[in-house]
Amino acid sequence: MKRSEINHVIRDAQRCFAANGWTLPPNPKWDVTDFGLGDFKAFGLTLINLAEEPEYCEKLMYARKDQVTPAHTHAQKKEDIIARTGSLTLRLWAGKPGEVDGQPCTVNVCGEPVTIASGETLTLSAGQRVTLCPGTYHAFWVSTEEAIIGEVSTANDDANDNFFVDPDIGRFPDVDEDEPALLKLLSDG
Repeated sequence: MKRSEINHVIRDAQRCFAANGWTLPPNPKWDVTDFGLGDFKAFGLTLINLAEEPEYCEKLMYARKDQVTPAHTHAQKKEDIIARTGSLTLRLWAGKPGEVDGQPCTVNVCGEPVTIASGETLTLSAGQRVTLCPGTYHAFWVSTEEAIIGEVSTANDDANDNFFVDPDIGRFPDVDEDEPALLKLLSDG
């Protein structure tokens, strides 16, 4: 990704957060990723770590229409994904996609169990949340022009606890420094 594109996305996210009444804490940790695929418009997500403690983490995410967060799971992390604004669609699997397609996948939506077939989608409206346990594969995207997504989870380890279905996916983008950084990203070291 070009740094100019990253800077533009950060400004868009800041505008969206402000327009929706989300005040960020001082010096949050920003993360803008194209998952190493080089196509942020199709595969992209902007994340802000609001709290990162040894036992829990909270993130605020910004996504644009049709940006997909590719299918992945976690071995350790349990997370609630919350549609804060807009509409969020998740494709869920009870195990590795392609191996469990069609098998029951049960997750809690707003604290109530919901069962769908692995590989099917679940759509959350603003205010709804889904709880994902380790081993539940998930991909997600927004169908509104943009959306704010929340995450509350057990401790987060991006380097060692993200397992993508596609082995070509990386967690952080390669950055072309075509202009000065608006702010430092997690991946900037």
